[in-house]
Amino acid sequence: MSATPQVSTAAPNIVSIDRTAKLFIGGKQVRPDSGYSLAVHAPDGTPVGEVGEGNRKDIRNAVEAARAAHKWSQASTHNRAQVLFYLAENLAVRADEFAQRLCARNGATPEAARAEVEASVTRLFTYAAWADKFDGAVHTPPLRGVALAMHEPLGVIGIACPDEAPLLAFVSLVAPALAMGNRVVVLPGEAGPLAATDFYQVVETSDVPGGVVNIVTGRRAALLPALAKHDDVDALWCFGSAADAALVERESVGNLKRTFTDYGHAFDWFDRASEGRPFLRQAVQVKNIWIPYGD
Repeated sequence: MSATPQVSTAAPNIVSIDRTAKLFIGGKQVRPDSGYSLAVHAPDGTPVGEVGEGNRKDIRNAVEAARAAHKWSQASTHNRAQVLFYLAENLAVRADEFAQRLCARNGATPEAARAEVEASVTRLFTYAAWADKFDGAVHTPPLRGVALAMHEPLGVIGIACPDEAPLLAFVSLVAPALAMGNRVVVLPGEAGPLAATDFYQVVETSDVPGGVVNIVTGRRAALLPALAKHDDVDALWCFGSAADAALVERESVGNLKRTFTDYGHAFDWFDRASEGRPFLRQAVQVKNIWIPYGD
């Protein structure tokens, strides 16, 4: 006699999916060294996600990846322009998705969210156009000769983003640095880091070489000093609080790191005055070459 089949009443195994947004280092999504994550909340306190809690080791790994991506600084201006155009086009394709996420995560109205995404796309196109045009000058000094003022990338730039306009501010700071051939290690604003972790999905599909853009999420108080003190970071841009600006300038003195901050002043990222030459000039070093001529 065959045994009667038994029907199990136990609960089925449920496979949990890790939805924590990871760090982005060397062109790859990676887990933070600490193994911990931070909860992200909307302005009304609603939990909207989690991000990895980076630490000093993650900063070191990101800087190392940026240093290894030196070929980006040697790429032609036309090539860099093409990549930035590709970033803009891919972000434009996902404009509705990004706008919906800004509404859900940052409490923006649909109109404001759409305006921020559209401004971000436009800004990427703008810096793509600038990539092969901000290229130095020829000076005529009083003596017989010509002085060529050549623009060269700084190298590795650390960028600390503000909390306001999380997507637009991120793009407005990263794009000029990339256009001029720099590699970046970015600390997104603590209030809206998910905009940056969403954006690295665009980076992954836009022919950006690994290590050119590195994103480390976490607590600003732990990450910013590590970035400022790192000897392989050539410049540090910090937009946010006056206390952060003071910390950056103080901690960068030891290695003479070039700094660019807003000193805690309010900054309108939608204003077209917040783009173009002022940011491009901070992304290059000018080297003068003297060429004598004549009798």
